[in-house]
Amino acid sequence: MSPRALLAGVLLRILHPVLLLASLWILLRGHNDPGGGFVGGLLAVAASAAMALTLTTAEARQRLPLPPPRLTALGVLIALLSGLPGVFAGQPFLTHLWVTVPLAVTELPLSTVMLFDLGVYLAVWGAVGGYCLSLLATVEEEQ
Repeated sequence: MSPRALLAGVLLRILHPVLLLASLWILLRGHNDPGGGFVGGLLAVAASAAMALTLTTAEARQRLPLPPPRLTALGVLIALLSGLPGVFAGQPFLTHLWVTVPLAVTELPLSTVMLFDLGVYLAVWGAVGGYCLSLLATVEEEQ
């Protein structure tokens, strides 16, 4: 292994969690500003792809919270379930509801939109990330 590849591997082991935290920040920021589940999911995919390019696809797969098909299915399920509270409230499906939770010194606004964005985030990370890792695994096999 070349010194450059070794340095990249060491740096990415440190940067991978930072990239995932940045993707979560974008996920949470997207409710009031540009961003959200899709862009945050793409950043998580980029973190996984960088891990696969620098180290191995097996190591990148191990760092996923679930195998890609399950991650995708969980994301789609969460996104679908986020539309049910509106139905239970007598509104059309995917009508998103807001709730304000009083805290000691402030109030915390929560919405079912956050669940929808989380579902999109997980679905994008699972589907696109799984596809990227599969492509990179075939490249590794050919070398």
